[in-house]
Amino acid sequence: MEKVVKKVGINCDMGEGFGRWKMGPDEELIKYIDYANIACGFHAGDPTTMLKTIRLAKKHGVKIGAHPGLQDLLGFGRRKIEIDPEDMYAMILYQVGSLKAMLDAEGIPLNHIKPHGELFFYMQRDLTIMDAVLRACAVFGVPVFGSKGTKSQGEMCEKYGLIFVEEAYVDLEYSKARSLLSVRESKPATVGDIYRRTISIGLQDEVTDNEGAVFQIGFGGKPFLFCIHSDMPTALDNIQACRKGVDEINATRGW
Repeated sequence: MEKVVKKVGINCDMGEGFGRWKMGPDEELIKYIDYANIACGFHAGDPTTMLKTIRLAKKHGVKIGAHPGLQDLLGFGRRKIEIDPEDMYAMILYQVGSLKAMLDAEGIPLNHIKPHGELFFYMQRDLTIMDAVLRACAVFGVPVFGSKGTKSQGEMCEKYGLIFVEEAYVDLEYSKARSLLSVRESKPATVGDIYRRTISIGLQDEVTDNEGAVFQIGFGGKPFLFCIHSDMPTALDNIQACRKGVDEINATRGW
């Protein structure tokens, strides 16, 4: 991971509106992030929104990754859908390939791939689906972003020669099993929660689960990423609080 991430940074899911429907204050959020995960048209996004978001990130010097999801605009890619592994393989190629074509047109490299929402949780439940997704990612040869603690995903990335970049979440909760909870399962975080969690993870390597117990997340003082969701009602406040914490972490650690 050190070859890819030199200091603690922030990635944010963006471009998640479509047509006339806007989702998230992307023009403001972009000022506080290091990496943009751009929706590729299945759970959110459309060609024009994708290109607009690419140009926004390019203007601000933000690295760009593909954010493929399940084909579920109505459910924002957060509903369970059963998909044949070969169909899943094709869906990831299709989504990432479309974003990469636009990046090529703008003269920008594809930096990473980050599975969205229920696709991420589907990969954890079904290793055949995980294999299909990562086999498609291997075609593009860029790092894959994913939650810390997903050991099987890291191992399968190694199988396909992919770098697995671990991230932590501060606008979602962790269970007592030390696994990430979905948006639906997590209690809404306050801005104070976001800052405290950022500092706790970055300086103490500690996470408090949804039942109040503290555990070591396991970064061990090495650089990693935080993820912030743009569709949260308090997304801008959240990302400002996380940025404040991240800057303090990097200053303290000398990164």
